[in-house]
Amino acid sequence: MKNFLAFFILLSLPLLSIAQSPIKVAFVGNSITEGPGRDNPESFPLQVGRLLGDAYEVKNFGVSGRTLLKKGDFPYWNEPQFEEVNAYRPDVVLIKLGTNDSKPQNWAHKGEFVQDYLDLIAEFRDHMPKDGKVYVILPVPVTRVNFGITPDVMNNEQRLMLFEIIQKSGAEVIDLYTPLQDKPELLPDGVHPNKEGLTIMAGVITRRIRL
Repeated sequence: MKNFLAFFILLSLPLLSIAQSPIKVAFVGNSITEGPGRDNPESFPLQVGRLLGDAYEVKNFGVSGRTLLKKGDFPYWNEPQFEEVNAYRPDVVLIKLGTNDSKPQNWAHKGEFVQDYLDLIAEFRDHMPKDGKVYVILPVPVTRVNFGITPDVMNNEQRLMLFEIIQKSGAEVIDLYTPLQDKPELLPDGVHPNKEGLTIMAGVITRRIRL
């Protein structure tokens, strides 16, 4: 009987180890995601990590100035972080791209935005477990033209495309537009949330992941 119990415990150890492995979460995005720095605790992805706790491992793969569009001026596709996300083999991917795509030189290729986004989701899913989750994040509002980023494109045209992408891909949605829609003071330059704004974003995302 003792031998049987010892054998059973030995068999259970790998299963216990797997069960205790943290859920790996990858944030993909531009300067808003990168924040003050990918490893800066004030960046909203790392705030999410603290709120989620030890059951999750959260990494920030944001890169400032990058586009979703493959023909954009600085495509995320060309960055080492793109490959790092795939190598990480996350359980959860959250994508917040599109803001820099609204710049005139990039939005000239808007006809490819939906398909490029679907391709990005498919690429990440190829490196995720079958039950992995992809979230498309509706970006924060843009309150005025700055850095070439255009409110009309972001808040109107692109938002409709994102809903089409969500429907076609079966991805989950996280809305960061609504929580900051009537809070322009939290977007001092019209594009980037301040510390308070980033904290609000982290709270919204954390609650959504926990559902």
